[in-house]
Parts: sequence; C-alpha cells; structure tokens
Amino acid sequence: MFAFSNRSTGKAVMEGRQVHLRHPELADHEQWAALRAQSATFLKPWEPVWPRNDLTRPAFRARLRRYNNEIRAGTGYPFLVCRNGDDVILGGITLGNIRRGVAQNGQIGYWIGARFAGQGYMTEAVALICEFAFARNGLHRLEAACIPGNNRSIRLLERNGFHREGILAAYLKINGAWRDHVLYARINPLHVSAAASDGTER
Repeated sequence: MFAFSNRSTGKAVMEGRQVHLRHPELADHEQWAALRAQSATFLKPWEPVWPRNDLTRPAFRARLRRYNNEIRAGTGYPFLVCRNGDDVILGGITLGNIRRGVAQNGQIGYWIGARFAGQGYMTEAVALICEFAFARNGLHRLEAACIPGNNRSIRLLERNGFHREGILAAYLKINGAWRDHVLYARINPLHVSAAASDGTER
C-alpha cells in the first residue's frame, strides 16, 4: 500500500498509489500560498481565523522554523500531500501533539485544496499518516477531531478505521467561534492484535 522512500530532496517521504507525503520547504511557498488563497472560501469554515499575513513568504518561513523545531523534538511531523508524477501540492497533513511515556499517542489534522477535494487523495494521505504513526513511530493511539457538520471529514476518518468516541464541548476556536468537535480515535492495529492474542483489553 505504501513505501518509505527518498525523492530528489533527500527527505524521507511516504508514497502511496496516488500521492506522496513530504516535508514542506521554502521553495514550496508560492504554490502553497496560491492553493490556500484559491481555496479560502472552502477552507475557512473549518479552520481558525487566518492571520492577516498568513500567506506571505515571511510567515511561511516562520512556519517552517516551527515545523523544524517540532520535527527535531519529535512532537510533530508536518507534511505536504503531493500528487505522484508531477509533485503538485494537493493539501497538507500533520501528525502532531505527540506524547510519549505511558500515552504514546498523537493527533492528526489535514486540509485539501478545493479543486482536489472528493477525489480520494486525502483518504490515501490519512492512510499513509496512520502507517507512519503506527509502523514507523510506534504510537499506540491516534486522535482526530472535527466539527459535527463536517460530513466529508467524518466519512474520511471512518473510511480509515477511526471510531467516534464522543463530543468535545467548545473544543477549538474555529472561524472566530468556539465550536464543539466530534472526537475520533484509532488504535494501532498491531497493539489490538497483541491484546486479543493474550486475552487482555486494549
């Protein structure tokens, strides 16, 4: 289904049938900003309010510094979702808020450009990030939260084996308002299998 590989940048990526995931670079700014701007109406109902300078090159450079700090600390792994063959940026996906110790969990967040939605790209990207989290990083649990009315996101998570656990009241400030979110989670399949084989609960 996927492979860990190296592309011309030398950075590790995950590659599926339609898309691959790679870390963003400064050279991606123009294409990334254009896609975000073109998709603003599509994205803003589901995201925090964008800072006024959010799409500028200095803001993107600051974003990359933050990303690099998270990667070095092992607390987050941000990726661009790119189409195989031409490396066109389709969206972004992040494995973040990673906690080790007795928790061994993380959270995923994602977005896709309006013109690329509904074509299966993000479904594959979420499958890849799950493999990255479970097989490569050994996490036990992944969480994702979405606004109850975001049916696209709900279907996407359910297709990737996430299960609804409950409602998080006034969880995040989205588009200027504190919004309830539905909490979805998925347990590492290897851990579920191990628990079943020894008769313990997961």
